[in-house]
Amino acid sequence: MAAKRTLEILKRLDDNYGITDRCGLDYKTDWQLLFATILSAQCTDARVNIVTRGLFKKYRSVKAFAECDLKELEDDIKSTGFYKNKAKSIKGAAFKIMTEYGGKVPDNMEELLTLPGVGRKTANVLLGHIHQVPGIVVDTHVKRISGRLGLTKETDPVKIEFDLYKKIPKENWIRYNFQIITLGREICTARSPKCNECFLNDLCRSKDKK
Repeated sequence: MAAKRTLEILKRLDDNYGITDRCGLDYKTDWQLLFATILSAQCTDARVNIVTRGLFKKYRSVKAFAECDLKELEDDIKSTGFYKNKAKSIKGAAFKIMTEYGGKVPDNMEELLTLPGVGRKTANVLLGHIHQVPGIVVDTHVKRISGRLGLTKETDPVKIEFDLYKKIPKENWIRYNFQIITLGREICTARSPKCNECFLNDLCRSKDKK
């Protein structure tokens, strides 16, 4: 059972950011969300959405990505950073989906993790927003702020994910990521967090709290 302090943290997150399981990435299909999430590594959702606006018009199917020219794809996604690895992952994932999964994006964690460029973070995004399978997405914001709030002492993303499962009720799992990302961008920034503006200030256990 979640501790009283944890429940209060979650209540305030709900009160400030709502309970809708929103996603910051624009997509219409499961494969679009998959590739957009791969692109989002070390990149803002806003930038990814700008890139995918044209990308998904140029490549209109998984098959199109599987058959695309790698160098051309690199140029198409260059502004998202780490474009060589991302292009290789997207093309590789598309090829595997076409050759091993009948052109359909897997709908379970085990098979998603076999795709190039897909880790638990990406898989949880897809499962949560496409298949409504609850999971906690651990990105840089969730890692940093969950630690500051004292919800976990772990530093490895996978260990953080499973630690949070024990402390956060299942109904909060999917929306927790969006809420924490928003908090991390607006208030609890990596550098110079605005502690005096934070609605969780009195509950925070950060050693650097102002």
